[in-house]
Amino acid sequence: GRAGRGGGRKCLRDPCPPGVPRVSGDPFPPLPSRGRRCESVMAASKPVEAAGGGGTGLSRWQLALVLGTPILLGAGALYLWGRRAARRGGKGASERKTPEGRASPGPCGGGGQLDGPGHEETSPLDRAQAAKNKGNKYFKAGKYEQAIQCYTEAISLCPPEKNLDLSTFYQNRAAAYEQLQKWTEVAQDCTKAVELNPKYVKALFRRAKAHEKLDNKKECLEDVTAVCILEGFQNQQSMLLADKVLKLLGKEKAKEKYKNREPLMPSPQFIKSYFSSFTDDIISQPLLKGEKSDEDKDKEGEASEVKENSGYLRAKQYMEEENYDKIISECTKEIEAKGKYMAEALLLRATFYLLIGNANAAKPDLDQVISMEDANVKLRANALIKRGSMYMQQQQPVLSTQDFNMAADIDPQNADVYHHRGQLKILLDQIEEAVEDFDECIRLRPDSALAQAQKCFALYRQAYTGNNPLPVQVAMKGFEDVIKKFPKCAEGYALYAQALTDQQQFGKADEMYDKCIELEPDNATTYVHKGLLQLQWKQDLDKGLELISKAIEIDNKCDFAYETMGTIEVQRGNLDKAIEMFNKAINLAKSEMEMAHLYSLCDAAYAQTEVAKKYGLKPPTL
Repeated sequence: GRAGRGGGRKCLRDPCPPGVPRVSGDPFPPLPSRGRRCESVMAASKPVEAAGGGGTGLSRWQLALVLGTPILLGAGALYLWGRRAARRGGKGASERKTPEGRASPGPCGGGGQLDGPGHEETSPLDRAQAAKNKGNKYFKAGKYEQAIQCYTEAISLCPPEKNLDLSTFYQNRAAAYEQLQKWTEVAQDCTKAVELNPKYVKALFRRAKAHEKLDNKKECLEDVTAVCILEGFQNQQSMLLADKVLKLLGKEKAKEKYKNREPLMPSPQFIKSYFSSFTDDIISQPLLKGEKSDEDKDKEGEASEVKENSGYLRAKQYMEEENYDKIISECTKEIEAKGKYMAEALLLRATFYLLIGNANAAKPDLDQVISMEDANVKLRANALIKRGSMYMQQQQPVLSTQDFNMAADIDPQNADVYHHRGQLKILLDQIEEAVEDFDECIRLRPDSALAQAQKCFALYRQAYTGNNPLPVQVAMKGFEDVIKKFPKCAEGYALYAQALTDQQQFGKADEMYDKCIELEPDNATTYVHKGLLQLQWKQDLDKGLELISKAIEIDNKCDFAYETMGTIEVQRGNLDKAIEMFNKAINLAKSEMEMAHLYSLCDAAYAQTEVAKKYGLKPPTL
């Protein structure tokens, strides 16, 4: 995965395959990070804020602030949330359980009972109101069947031109049906109420809840979206329902799409960044002199011959030539032949399965390598690191921790174990333990620029979230030391840029991103981060979008760029363009969980388009 520069808030990196999930507890999945040198196994999907929140770097929540209005992205819901709601922590009026109407409920006879001896004849509307009031009395007493009868009488008595009164009577009857859990009737009566009063929040929300019970997720989402917009995103109940249904829709759609998706090889930059996060990885080491032949290569420079008839060695040569699409099939040949490099072939095949987002195929290969007690211990430790990262992406932190601990037990001198476990600890908000792991990695590999940069970032994060100014200054000084000591480590500049952005030192952060681009001109995610900085720093939307477009030009498989552009287009009110961007990101998703998140974003944008058509409602835009 990627613990790298990015969102990580652990370490800014490109979106990577096997690794880090969006940690539950953090409703705002971080904006993925940049690439190279810090591409770790943990960095598979997108960088993640630790569960405790308060991470550094530009999280999606911060992106919303950058754009001027916060966005609620829990579970992927892409909704604008007004500044007042943010200040008030999402507090909103609690839902009223009682029915409503113009007249206050009170003791009265019922429909038609007001006119008697000594009274002038009452109007049909007055009689309807009286029936409604009697219904309210029954409702409060828990006599819902009688209440329904009274509301039905009110509906029949009410003049048809009295739209608002009629809508109230239908809504009140729906409330009584709701108490009896008659969800179809609830939805029908709320529909009548909304037809009569299209912006009737209470009826829309009650219908949304009925649709939820009836498992009509799309209809539920549209109704609750309308409610959120009408309430100015200030009612926690409606926002939580929107969040819930978006999660369910996203999961449902991703489950279906992911199993039928075409595997997609990431860009060469992504793959190189991923492998560069390992220092004790046998399968990513170059072929030795006796293992390859430079002769008789075909015109395309493919590995036509290697010294031994080995599928694994051919796969390694294809890897050096960046001919990645042929690696899995060559490894399979080695495995089926039970060749001498079988363990290596299993691990290499598993790694590429992870890279194309096929964790189900990767796991049996990793399991087999881990169980091969006669295999090189470094192969087994590497397989444990990758399986542990995969578990973390699947939100199984206990299994993930077990694998990392086992890797440390069987290969205690393996620096990669401590490097990647340190990133796991950051995700779990166990900062002190993360720092200990980075220290051990540095002890074993003093030249590990990546571990030193990530240790700095962990210390900075701890100080920043604890609001401790002095340790923050110490951590910032640490970043300066790292980039002086390792001037070629792009990750150090990228992590420093995140910290500088937190400190609102935007000009210097921009310089750090420029240095990253100088070192890694083909790393698309750097351009996305620099683009987001322009929004936060100068509110320069055009420049921000120009840089994100440049990221797509450099790497048209950069899902982070499409996702970020979609998020911005929602905020600009360009919902059709946003949906197009989210769909592109969906097709590039490297895990089912990531795909579910993206579907949530897309569905939220689509629901807003439907609400705009039906009710003429649009959230505020940039």
